[in-house]
Amino acid sequence: MAYIEGFIAAVPARNKDAYRQHASTSVPYFKKLGVTRQVEAWGDDVPAGKVTDFGNAVKAKPDEVVIFSWLEYPDKPTRDKANEQMRADPAMAEMGKTMPFDGQRMIWGGFTPINDTGVTEKPGYIDGIVTAVPVANKDAYREMADKHAALMKEYGATRTVDAWGDDVPDGKVTDFKGAVKATDAEKVVYSWIEWPSKEARDKGWDAAMKDPRMKDMKLPFDGQRLIYGGFAPLVDQ
Repeated sequence: MAYIEGFIAAVPARNKDAYRQHASTSVPYFKKLGVTRQVEAWGDDVPAGKVTDFGNAVKAKPDEVVIFSWLEYPDKPTRDKANEQMRADPAMAEMGKTMPFDGQRMIWGGFTPINDTGVTEKPGYIDGIVTAVPVANKDAYREMADKHAALMKEYGATRTVDAWGDDVPDGKVTDFKGAVKATDAEKVVYSWIEWPSKEARDKGWDAAMKDPRMKDMKLPFDGQRLIYGGFAPLVDQ
């Protein structure tokens, strides 16, 4: 089964090109460790929330932009071995020194896909979503995710992924649990929707929100703590 390593960080807007270069340079390194796909997406439509949001998740400053990123592995053992190798590799330590953003505020975690609908192709736009779901509601969430993915596909999305928290560590400054105020009885879910373009995304969501099936869809989690945003791909390899 595939495995996802998800990341969120705050990058100074002036460092956009430096971030793109830094991420692009890391692709060959991660590929050697077994990564099948690396995606880095730049915040474009990332709204402030009343309870939680992407900006607060990584303590973003006014001059920073939130990035949404993930690595796809063929399975968890490959990911675990890769992380072990990275921790022991001086090259990774050097790479960390040249990050064009504050790594202490970056949040990351490992997730197991429970829904992966559609095809993998380079999207023109990405919706990123993170939420906290009660452990007891995993099956209900999976059922909802399947229905939601089918609806998104109908309205133009090319791929929808929902991944259940598996290895989501506590951080010293920021972390996924704090991002969505997850309780001990909840798991963090990392999700994204791929679209052909921003225009297709805007049109798709407009139509979906008017669909009675969307309105009737019951959420098995606290929607007020869900964080979401629109992101433009910088790297997809």
